[in-house]
Amino acid sequence: MEPFLQIFVGLCFIGLIIVLFFEKVDYILYSVALIIIASLVTAIFIPETRDLTFFMNAVKWEVIFFFIAIFAIVEILKESGFFDEIGFRIIKHYKTKPRKLFYVICIVTTLLASVIAGISIVAIFIPIIIVICRKIKINPTPFLLGISVCVNLAATLTPVGSAQNILIANEFSLDFNWFLVHIIPYFLLTFVITLFTLDRFVLTKFLNDRREELEEEKIQELSEESPSSDKHNRPILKNLILLAIFIVSLIIFSESYLVSLVFSIIFLIFNPNKKSDVSHHKYSLIRYLQKVDYKLIYFFICLFIFIALMEINGTLLLLESLIENLAFQNELLLSIIILITTSLLSGFLDNTPVTIIFIPIIEILIASPNFYAFPLFIAFILGVNLGGNFLPQGSPADLMILELGRANNVKGLTYKKMVKTGGSYAFLHILLGIGYLTVIVLCFP
Repeated sequence: MEPFLQIFVGLCFIGLIIVLFFEKVDYILYSVALIIIASLVTAIFIPETRDLTFFMNAVKWEVIFFFIAIFAIVEILKESGFFDEIGFRIIKHYKTKPRKLFYVICIVTTLLASVIAGISIVAIFIPIIIVICRKIKINPTPFLLGISVCVNLAATLTPVGSAQNILIANEFSLDFNWFLVHIIPYFLLTFVITLFTLDRFVLTKFLNDRREELEEEKIQELSEESPSSDKHNRPILKNLILLAIFIVSLIIFSESYLVSLVFSIIFLIFNPNKKSDVSHHKYSLIRYLQKVDYKLIYFFICLFIFIALMEINGTLLLLESLIENLAFQNELLLSIIILITTSLLSGFLDNTPVTIIFIPIIEILIASPNFYAFPLFIAFILGVNLGGNFLPQGSPADLMILELGRANNVKGLTYKKMVKTGGSYAFLHILLGIGYLTVIVLCFP
């Protein structure tokens, strides 16, 4: 009955992924329904899954609490106007220097996206960039495409750069120092090449066509008055200091979920709600917790349970054996296979489910005396993050950029354009990743 169970649970999991392609469908309803069906059928053949503790142990609760705390911190900073103010100052200063503006925007959003979810950075910066670009008579498309490519690359930089990095870092105890040693060399080289080629092949074309008449529409002018008074500077400064301390704390302490929970309280204390009412005190944490996207949290719980079911019925062991056999005990070949496989899957699907699927596989592989762990970790991290550039649906940030572009009638920013640009850079980044893995494996055995 094992093959039947593997196929049945696998089909339920595929059904869950397919549901994600339909935006108007309540995917949480289908997630719960599919996980119940898969669990009931599994319980018929595997008695261990009839115990509630099996499902409780399947969920990585520290990851769940980390997500909740991070989402709350982002909401607090959003409401305080921190991100808006930072974005306004950067863009206003460079609005007459489009090439410098492009570089600054790409660098700043990349650095921010390495510590905060890329979709949050996109949601804050893109509307401002569109207005500023139109104001100085430049099509916003190259800026949006640049951010799209760079935000996905930024996710490789730190253990908190993306949901998938959080999962990987938590599972394998990879801290900031590990990323500093093993990922930053690849990131710096790739980021420099990416910026140069984006300037050469994407931005330059639009700068040359700057005189082309843009669509006529009335756009509300941004205030020319920079809120540079001490009244406005203090909230920005204190949040910058808090954010810096938060990042340093994540570097020092391995319990990232605990650090995040503590700092969600600290950020709240330093950013009281000025519009408090009877239902919400000015230090009310529940106000921000209510804004957290719990649908994503519930979806993660379902994914954790699905992976536990696939692990106990032998599906993951079967996949691991297939990948290992393809590598023929060659560590470099195995690393390249993991890089390519995870990146392709992350292009067609959301990269978080791909990460959850492959974590147990990586665990089995690194337990083998034939392989060193760090090349496999590098391949895994690069693959699940870089694959998001292949197709927009592989990255929530890309989907947000595409939607905001459509809503603001940005010329030239189409699905086809994003696939062409993003796919080209995904291919380039993966080639550079293969080269980097080759150097790592051959030169540092």
